[in-house]
Amino acid sequence: MSEPLRITEDLVVPTTELVFRATRSGGPGGQHVNTSSTRVELTWDVASSPSLSEDQRERILEKLDRRTDASGVLRLTDAGTRSQHRNRERVTARFVDLVAGALHTPKRRRRTKPTRASKQARLESKKRRSETKKLRGQVDPKD
Repeated sequence: MSEPLRITEDLVVPTTELVFRATRSGGPGGQHVNTSSTRVELTWDVASSPSLSEDQRERILEKLDRRTDASGVLRLTDAGTRSQHRNRERVTARFVDLVAGALHTPKRRRRTKPTRASKQARLESKKRRSETKKLRGQVDPKD
């Protein structure tokens, strides 16, 4: 039995919730690709996972809505290598990164006042731009 996957500090997903299926990979490879099932498909039922709190479930379903089907099942595949074992490791690592990324909440931005130097630089820039545009005007023939 595999050990559970630690996604974040407060989320651990038991591997019993993940369903792995090996299928034949497409693309070039000749006889090897036609006879061996190296493509690995990982499915995880987000909607009914007991590991998730309601907030986590909502956040994952919202962030990964393009990757989940209508019933709330997340599906990932990997056929990058010729080894089923390596493809399984790769798809599992992608799963952990994807779910951790979906659960990450960015820090809220605190509004700050512009510094005196930045205000001064802005005004100088505006003056230079104004002068440039003023010089584009019609030339007085008396000058």
